Amino acid sequence: MIYSSRWTRFIIVILLLILLLEFHNSDNRLMSASSSSNQSVLSNSFFTTAKILVTSQLPYEARLIDIGSVNPNIILDIRYATENNFLHRKLYPMARCLLRGAAAKRLSQVQDYLETKGLGLKVFDCYRPLSVQRLMWEVLPDPRYVANPERGSRHNRGAAVDLTLVDSNGKELEMPTDYDDFTKQAHRDYNGASAEAMRNRQLLEEAMQQYGFIPLSTEWWHFDDPDWNKFSILDLSFEKIPFK
Repeated sequence: MIYSSRWTRFIIVILLLILLLEFHNSDNRLMSASSSSNQSVLSNSFFTTAKILVTSQLPYEARLIDIGSVNPNIILDIRYATENNFLHRKLYPMARCLLRGAAAKRLSQVQDYLETKGLGLKVFDCYRPLSVQRLMWEVLPDPRYVANPERGSRHNRGAAVDLTLVDSNGKELEMPTDYDDFTKQAHRDYNGASAEAMRNRQLLEEAMQQYGFIPLSTEWWHFDDPDWNKFSILDLSFEKIPFK
């Protein structure tokens, strides 16, 4: 029994070391895993736990960073932490904007730039766990607005952000639609909005593009980090990710 028990513990330790090393190397090289392998990994809580254990060892650019620790002037209105969203239910346990370090740096630069113009950013959504993506797809299986969880969203990679502009008092500027308006009025080429709304939409787009973000054509509020495809899909709980 002693001999068997020792061998069992030895095998378990070796397997843990192999798994941790593999996950670390994957994100340390900033390479994106395939959608099929991501799905099989994320469906197993043991593998997800292993991912959490190595998160703090990743390069800063690849870690999930709380935007409040980078630039506290960015206002948060994380809609999926409330019932004020298209699913009319609370999907996140807390209101946090988590982004890969590279994206967080860029977003902070956008905020600093806008402050010189008496403006700022209000964020609606950042990192989104894959499990939440699946819930959204069940309600709205339209790839124009919700990414198919089989392939994963750029939000699931911590490399996309939904946001709007605010004035120096934190009041939202007029935009063509409200957030998560899944109609053509939210498209970037829609010209039926007021002149002020279209100017504000253009101002936001130009500010984000100036620092490398890529706009989504069907949602005026959505922007992707230019290196989004270098990051793997995640399904980590908000509570498990450090605030700093």
